[in-house]
Amino acid sequence: MRQPWIHKERTDLIFIIGPSFFVLAIIFLFQDYIIEIESDYSFYTWLFLIVFIDVAHVYATLFKTYFVADEFKKNKKRLLLLPAICFVIGLILFAFGSLIFWSFLAYVAVFHFIRQQYGFMRLYARMEEKTTVSVLINNLVIYAATVYPMLFWFLSPNRKFNWFVEDEFFHFENQTLLEILFWIYIGILFLYVIRTAIISVKNHFFNVPKNSIILGAALSWYFGIVYFNDDLIFTLLNVVSHGIPYMALVYFREVENRIDSTSGIFNYLKSYNAVFIYAVILLVIAFSEEFLWEFFVWNENISINDHDFSSWQFLLVPLFSVPQFTHYLLDGFIWKSKKSGS
Repeated sequence: MRQPWIHKERTDLIFIIGPSFFVLAIIFLFQDYIIEIESDYSFYTWLFLIVFIDVAHVYATLFKTYFVADEFKKNKKRLLLLPAICFVIGLILFAFGSLIFWSFLAYVAVFHFIRQQYGFMRLYARMEEKTTVSVLINNLVIYAATVYPMLFWFLSPNRKFNWFVEDEFFHFENQTLLEILFWIYIGILFLYVIRTAIISVKNHFFNVPKNSIILGAALSWYFGIVYFNDDLIFTLLNVVSHGIPYMALVYFREVENRIDSTSGIFNYLKSYNAVFIYAVILLVIAFSEEFLWEFFVWNENISINDHDFSSWQFLLVPLFSVPQFTHYLLDGFIWKSKKSGS
């Protein structure tokens, strides 16, 4: 039985499985410099992590939807209506207060991030024999790896990081419940390890990518949220482990497979270095969006605006959030037919 790589062994290990392990290694090697980097190079960490990875990965969805003529035609109604629905929902939520808006978006984002890990796990398990027990154990372990750290966040004293804004999540400190959840978490991981060892010996086969993606998810979520309590470490593990694999998945599954297309943006890509053009398109769009956020809303990392747009926040914030909100919802539909991620 061959290993169920998505693209190729080397590219999967580098761009889909590797980011979690690479970032974690960097954190442990340069842990003493994290505070210095966080305080002295905040603009560059924001530019690289938030703009060039987090925001950019949102727009990778374009290469599977709006930039693909046949996909757009097939799902035209959904692709046109969903952004409008997201904008209306955003307006309604923001009318109840900015914290209500950001809290709702944060919970949706958490669900999206968890489902991406589940999607990669399912993809790498696609060649395994599917029984009720095997599917249950796989689902249990990937959800334990991601849900337990979030429950720890909700039930423990405030963390020194946020998903979007302060106080976005409901907190209820309960050490007894946390201890129970911890042992359930450990029990599920232990059950998975034992069962995987038995099945691997029995079948003379160890599913390297599936078990690596599960291990990477468990490590990045545990160390990013539970073990460390640092904003930059959380952002590194959260953003890099999510954004780079997603952009890689879209490129391998969509861009490479459509470069020989006779029309649209894919026809343009085949005449040039496709990876470079793909990256440039994502970075330009991501920077453009974040520039609008900085100019009209945040004024934190790029301060060039002397005008006060606070009276327009009720419109601007929901509007600028449409791409991100649409990505979270749309991503639940676009991969289901191929069962290929997120």
